[in-house]
Amino acid sequence: MLRQLARLTRPLPAAGPDALAVAVYADPRDHLVVARESGFEGVACVDDAARLLDVMCDVWARTRRPWAERWARGLLEFVLWMQEEDGRWLNFVYDWDGVRNTAGLTSEIGENFWHARALAGVSHAWLTFGDERAADAMHRGLDHAVTKPAPPDVRALHVSTARRLIADAGIHTLVPAIRHWVHELAECRQGDVLMNSRFEMGAPHLWAHVQEGVLAWSAGLLDEPDLIDIAVRSADALIVPAVESSFGASGLSPYDVASCIYSLDRLHEATGDERWSVLAGQARAWFDGRNPAGVPVYDRRRGRVGDGIDGDRISGNSGAESNIVAAEALFSHTIEVANMLDDPLAAPPEDPGPEV
Repeated sequence: MLRQLARLTRPLPAAGPDALAVAVYADPRDHLVVARESGFEGVACVDDAARLLDVMCDVWARTRRPWAERWARGLLEFVLWMQEEDGRWLNFVYDWDGVRNTAGLTSEIGENFWHARALAGVSHAWLTFGDERAADAMHRGLDHAVTKPAPPDVRALHVSTARRLIADAGIHTLVPAIRHWVHELAECRQGDVLMNSRFEMGAPHLWAHVQEGVLAWSAGLLDEPDLIDIAVRSADALIVPAVESSFGASGLSPYDVASCIYSLDRLHEATGDERWSVLAGQARAWFDGRNPAGVPVYDRRRGRVGDGIDGDRISGNSGAESNIVAAEALFSHTIEVANMLDDPLAAPPEDPGPEV
């Protein structure tokens, strides 16, 4: 995953001499592809850069590799540059010259995924590197998270960031906000199943669905054990059947699977019940062939993750999101690979090399 993410990473001088952004998509030959799902969106976005920044902070903390710090700091420059004066974030740049998309549906400022992920990225960079610019960006962005409404799947990301800041930085002024937010999440459900939106019909989509994990992770901090019970019931109704079926749904992406893994890991941490650890292991096996196609989604020789499965076919495309979420879901492996690499940001060789 790190090797593919390095292939996708490009300098963005408009954001600063050391700034880096990550291309959204790549085709089977690793040629870059622009995002066009909602009209012409752009070549790179804060949503991906902030998520990769989050991962690279953890990689650097575990390995102390100089290239990991350089990569993280370069991504931070881009994320900081994309924040508007009012504290909210734009998402896309149209091109590698850094022309910003200010009005696109998936780029304009608001209470959305890229704002929430930017908050997670800059807060982690502040805690990791002590960069006060990141702290300032975090505080300005948090003002919007605390005062504005957000859908449950976005709010879950706010909860995760707030929990980190309370536990790791002692920012206890966020306790009232996180307590309110977790009850928002707990109340948005159909039967036992936690929903991504009050307007969602049928079973919720799994991508970005981490409410079970967020509630379980927050229960101890807030001394609210009932949150674990809510999380367990929802996981049993929604996540466990998906894992036991080897994620048999058509059109499934790595993000669907990684979201489930996140919640299963947090449930194991919160309860100590090995059942969740076993299920998390089965879910991780999806990347290596425990899936409807029966073949690996993660090509270990080339170091790249396919963008999903459609029927019995693995996508040949391999974009930023798929590799970032896989790096998170397979984090122990990510650290093993990081310790083997000299500098993935250097030009990759034509020969993908041995499987790692």
